[in-house]
Amino acid sequence: MPAPKKYPDELRERATRLAVEARRDPASAVGAIRRIADQLGIHPEALRGWVKKAEIDAGDRPGTTSSAGALRSRLKAAPTMTSTTIIDAQGFATAHEVLSTRSPSGESADSPDGLLVLRLSNS
Repeated sequence: MPAPKKYPDELRERATRLAVEARRDPASAVGAIRRIADQLGIHPEALRGWVKKAEIDAGDRPGTTSSAGALRSRLKAAPTMTSTTIIDAQGFATAHEVLSTRSPSGESADSPDGLLVLRLSNS
């Protein structure tokens, strides 16, 4: 069970939105996080982390997005991959959809000669 959150989600979203907007305005960018954190009663480092995460998710800052990190965590936690699930760049698709297609040589992927083998690396 995860630890309880110190700040409500609504406060976190509002503070993050205010800080991101303030940092985009050159006139109010300097000290924006500390100023907004003090006004809302939030620890400045908590707000700084939320802003960093929001900027990465928006593509404004380099880093691993929340969705990519969650996918990586799920893959590491999964002991094996079953034949019913294939992970692709767009998300998840069933193995049946892939196996029911034809191979490049024209053979049916359902036949033993057209078997599709996927190998996932932990690295």
